Amino acid sequence: MIKYFAITLMLITASFSTLATPFIAGKHYTQISNNMVTSSPKITEFFSFYCHNCFNMETQYLPEIKAGLDKQISFDTKHVDFMNSDLGTEVMRSLAVIHQVGQADKLNHAMFSAIQGDASANGHDHNAQGHQHQSQINSREDIRKVFSQFGIDAATYDNIADSSNTEKQLALWRQQQALYKVNSVPTFIVNDKYAINMNEMNSLDQLIELMNFLALSK
Repeated sequence: MIKYFAITLMLITASFSTLATPFIAGKHYTQISNNMVTSSPKITEFFSFYCHNCFNMETQYLPEIKAGLDKQISFDTKHVDFMNSDLGTEVMRSLAVIHQVGQADKLNHAMFSAIQGDASANGHDHNAQGHQHQSQINSREDIRKVFSQFGIDAATYDNIADSSNTEKQLALWRQQQALYKVNSVPTFIVNDKYAINMNEMNSLDQLIELMNFLALSK
């Protein structure tokens, strides 16, 4: 089962300024590594195509977050393996393919929609009582159909999906998920060193400010 926490509406409705808010280790963020192993500042989002809050984050918040990051900071995404199943692995694999073929905005949205329905883009829980949407993704063949809409044929998809590079990516994502103790999504990791405590974020501006602060800290 996908684990997640609600991203409150305060991310966009907070009426007070957070620019002077001090950031406290153990409250606003948690140090998860003693050493910064990255050569350049980066933000990594761990997410799942099955998580409705992740879909909401993708469509409603990430564009503004990315625009607010210092130009030195790169942004990366990794898919969690909460399902621990063949289908879950295929869905993880689809993100690895997206990383290699491009069109991330379109393909991410298409995968989210195929699994959850477009309503989840606004934070609607596709598992909520009375919601009738059924995932259209039940096999690799279904995933291929999504990618084919964007000019990526089955042979191309399979070649990338089954490559050694993709296998290494999936192994790394699983390893880091365990190492960083990612048990909810979306989770943001900064420089492979800090995890942001999203439930302590009172506004989108505060979140962006914290990302910049941690990523550029020496």
